[in-house]
Amino acid sequence: MTYRLQEALDSLKNTKVRMTPQRHAILEYLFSSFSHPTADEIYKALEGKFPNMSVATVYNNLRVFKEVGLVRELTYGDSSSRFDSVTSDHYHVICQCCEKIVDFHYPGLDEVETLAEHVTGFKVKSHRMEIYGTCPECSKKEQH
Repeated sequence: MTYRLQEALDSLKNTKVRMTPQRHAILEYLFSSFSHPTADEIYKALEGKFPNMSVATVYNNLRVFKEVGLVRELTYGDSSSRFDSVTSDHYHVICQCCEKIVDFHYPGLDEVETLAEHVTGFKVKSHRMEIYGTCPECSKKEQH
């Protein structure tokens, strides 16, 4: 078990959220996945292990995890939300072909909030930036 997963489990205990086997499995899947999965992807990955679990169970648990700050929900227009277990500030690079999402850290971009406040007079609370392109795997496919 990773340190991050153990930390998440401890923080759930502190918020009096009861730990069920399904809840543990969903959290474990999120923390071991770097693909920013949708609720449906999580459900499909775990349905063999938990045949009685519904998609609604996955959604409800993701909502609980979001409320206690363990995951971030990433929304992209009409497509399904994706869930990210990395809650520290970071950005996403998104493949326009396969929709893979990769984390991208660049601390200098935090200055954007300060500049935005200075230029507009807004009190900035957060920001989100996404970079779109073609991942290496899809680029290789395009070349063949």
